[in-house]
Amino acid sequence: MSKFKAIVMKSKDNVATVTEDIAPGQDIEINIEGKIISLRVTDKIPFAHKVAIRSISKDEKIIKYGEVIGVATTDIAAGQHTHVHNLGGCRGRGDLVD
Repeated sequence: MSKFKAIVMKSKDNVATVTEDIAPGQDIEINIEGKIISLRVTDKIPFAHKVAIRSISKDEKIIKYGEVIGVATTDIAAGQHTHVHNLGGCRGRGDLVD
């Protein structure tokens, strides 16, 4: 079993997808194209949900798999659960993606 509990596909991603349920306060390691970072998770993150791997400002693009998947609707701290409660979809909306 891998020691990594979250997956990042591209170095420009600002979120990772967790591969198991993660408890608040848990420290996880993430491999970003060979660079290992340590991240303290601040919220409960359910399996296959996203966690911010760095601070994301309100209105900043959320990037996963190297692609914009949404826009932050609030400031999101590193280690915070990133999902529909703080992410607005923008795919297919010409008014939000440049």
